[in-house]
Amino acid sequence: MKALIADDDRVLADVLAFTLRREGFEIVLAHDGETAVQRFGDEMPDLVVLDVNMPRLDGFAVCQRIRRLADTPIILLTVRGEEDDIVRGLELGADDYMTKPFSPRQLVARAQAVLRRGRPGHSVATAGLQRVGNLALDASRREIQARRGDGGEAVAGDAVSLTALETRLLGYLMLNAGHVLMADAIIDHVWGVDGGDREMLRQLVRRLRGKLKELYDGVGDQVTGGPVIETIPGVGYGLTRG
Repeated sequence: MKALIADDDRVLADVLAFTLRREGFEIVLAHDGETAVQRFGDEMPDLVVLDVNMPRLDGFAVCQRIRRLADTPIILLTVRGEEDDIVRGLELGADDYMTKPFSPRQLVARAQAVLRRGRPGHSVATAGLQRVGNLALDASRREIQARRGDGGEAVAGDAVSLTALETRLLGYLMLNAGHVLMADAIIDHVWGVDGGDREMLRQLVRRLRGKLKELYDGVGDQVTGGPVIETIPGVGYGLTRG
């Protein structure tokens, strides 16, 4: 396994490199954003550990460029823990988010978790078309579409693209449509037992609701009463069947 560590703090980068080497990773280092993009293209690593605050290109820009090339797991690192940064990182396709300072052992656990999620067979909702009411999820294409009738005829309107995390979350909710899911169980499924938290889940649900609204706004009155993600205070979330 190969990991790209991109951080302009050379001392921290060396500590992270030492830690991951002990876990069997081959390490590729970069200390600015442009070099990180170049080294990613040259080395095609299995994991990217990416600092947000870097010269030349920041971590958000690097994340966006990497996502145009591959679905490689990305862990963002930052000294900021602000909600807007978490949202932006997830929207750009990051798989996890860690706020400095953190222990090297915590990074190892998060790295192992995102790599497990990337393996075939991790998720029960990774292939084929799932339907709940008039909502269809194509997990392989990471997109949702409105459909009608028993034959699943697609209605006019563009499909809406999802990120990998949004796809995992919606697939899990659809698989358990009509049931309430505990927040911790959802976090374990989407991020793994060593990743994610309730704030990240809340932000992910908010973004997914926005994607569902975008979908149904786009099809107008061709379909009505699509599935809705409900919040059960103090418990978790559930998907109505619509």
